[in-house]
Amino acid sequence: MTEDIIRTSHGPVRGERTETGVRFLGIPYARPPIGPLRFAAPVPPEPWADVLDARVYGPTAQRRPFAEATTIPEPCVPGESTLNLNVFTPARAAGQTGLPVLVWIHGGGFVAGCSASPWYDGTAFNRDGVVLVSLGYRLGIEGFLHVEDSPDNRGVLDWIAALRWVRENIAAFGGDPDKVTVAGQSAGGGAVQTLLATPAAAGLFRAAISASGAVMRPQGPEFAATVSEFFTARTGVPATAEALQSLTDEEILALQDALNAPGPDRDALPMLVLAPFADGALIPEPVPEALIAGAAGQDIPLMIGCTTHEFNAVAEGEAGQALTDQIFRAPALALAESRASRDLPTWLYQFDWTATAPAFEGLAHHCADLPFVFDLLGAEGVDKALGEAPPQQLADAVHTAWVAFIRDLDPGAAWPSYSTERRETRIWNTESRTARDPLRSVRETWLGAAT
Repeated sequence: MTEDIIRTSHGPVRGERTETGVRFLGIPYARPPIGPLRFAAPVPPEPWADVLDARVYGPTAQRRPFAEATTIPEPCVPGESTLNLNVFTPARAAGQTGLPVLVWIHGGGFVAGCSASPWYDGTAFNRDGVVLVSLGYRLGIEGFLHVEDSPDNRGVLDWIAALRWVRENIAAFGGDPDKVTVAGQSAGGGAVQTLLATPAAAGLFRAAISASGAVMRPQGPEFAATVSEFFTARTGVPATAEALQSLTDEEILALQDALNAPGPDRDALPMLVLAPFADGALIPEPVPEALIAGAAGQDIPLMIGCTTHEFNAVAEGEAGQALTDQIFRAPALALAESRASRDLPTWLYQFDWTATAPAFEGLAHHCADLPFVFDLLGAEGVDKALGEAPPQQLADAVHTAWVAFIRDLDPGAAWPSYSTERRETRIWNTESRTARDPLRSVRETWLGAAT
């Protein structure tokens, strides 16, 4: 492999050629969030003069995996400069410029996950003329706990800082700063919805994709204050940067465990308590209200959808499906319904292909769609998550629709935008199709709409 050097606004970076382009890994978009910056808004990185070696993934905010066994392989990379991003760009030898850009925000419940997963490799997107950027951000307590002496939603501020870096620098990598689509899955999908409702993110992207997106409910400032009080009551540690910023990573994680430990008092709170919330400033109002009843995101084309059995592997039988519908399918459908009623460009899908892997047999489970989206069926861990020989034709179809949406703001003629008259929904399976109102039972049960 040969090397490429590109000059960013903060200094030159050296990448490494792949089969379809060049990848630049671990580029800092903000200073390391340590010491006084640990709970502060992100600060632009110090400029550097020497060429930065960007051929290995940078440090991750994730200091331990979400669980002992995770569906997506997401490594923990030690180091302080966790506010970094990766750029996968098509081969510049072809003279391509002004390419569409996909900015990817990883999931992990806002407490785990990273951008260094082999499932997020941009090779296939590069092959098809798309620049891919994946970013890391502060997680858990450091990213989302309301602390009295620091800005709220520090993880959201990180996303915005990364998007501003993209706007300023992506042209040097062959991308068009006016053709940015922001996308993510699970917590990353919730991040996308949050950014749609955040005025400071306006103008930083032109389209959005929320895959299996989850947002905290309720999410007003009163609830954030309740979580902080609960944190202090459970841990004995004040929810302040002064009390927290000098603690070790292990001590922070121990406090996080204490916050989420089972108990009747914890059961009274939602599943997500360390997540973006409406602080009244950066995020003026709760995201669901802003997107469904308000004017947020009206000028942004949106692709949104879920897998059929998101959390059915977590809770079996009817309970699992109810959890899937409550957290994922019904909120996505409510947003599609609202946007369609206002003629806002929206495309709804359901990923219906079921895995054959023993742990997920017969389920279109949480994360099952990602290897198809990225067209990486041979990536590490895919066989354990999906089973042997997942259908390449489905990866071709899903990935092609994403590329078309990122490039043209439309996934193609076979998938019309969602309307309240026909409720067109793309069903992704071995033989994919567009169905009319396939989620009617979900709509009638959860949204109270029988029409």
